[in-house]
Amino acid sequence: MFGGICPRSDFFASGREGFGQRGRSGRGRRFAQGRGDEQRTPRGDIKYILLTLLAEQPQHGYQLIKELETRQAGFYRPSPGSVYPTLQLLEEGGYLTSEQSEGKRVYTITDSGRQLLTEREHPVDLMDRGDRPQQLIGLKNAITELSGAVMQVARSGNLDRVSRVSEILNRVKREIYHILAEE
Repeated sequence: MFGGICPRSDFFASGREGFGQRGRSGRGRRFAQGRGDEQRTPRGDIKYILLTLLAEQPQHGYQLIKELETRQAGFYRPSPGSVYPTLQLLEEGGYLTSEQSEGKRVYTITDSGRQLLTEREHPVDLMDRGDRPQQLIGLKNAITELSGAVMQVARSGNLDRVSRVSEILNRVKREIYHILAEE
């Protein structure tokens, strides 16, 4: 399918970014899962996600990372270690072009990249913020606010308060594990 076009055609054909069944870490499927019951982005999908974003408009790497984080309501943020090498391989394969603009490398999808997207059996669904249940967004906000309050107590240096907050957090953690065990 990609013969001669891309120096790493296995990167696109396998959907596994050139790694075996167990992935780079050798840890197996357990670590391919996301937190909780939700599936993380499947290995190999990052190339299609990046191409989909670039089909909307040219962007540089950091913009792509921030856009994905925004569309996932902060629940997923790809690492630069997965984004930049993928962009480089897509460019080497002729699916993207890039040019320097204001000190940043801006990527643009090519016709070959658009064709790769259309040939994909299952189109990438970039979940927008509105697709996340409001309770999950509320939970994330509550965690962020709680973290801020706990850090204020820690910075205060008041050991009595630190001890009381630690007891509360341990009690809440046990209650959360009880909720998880209800299934």
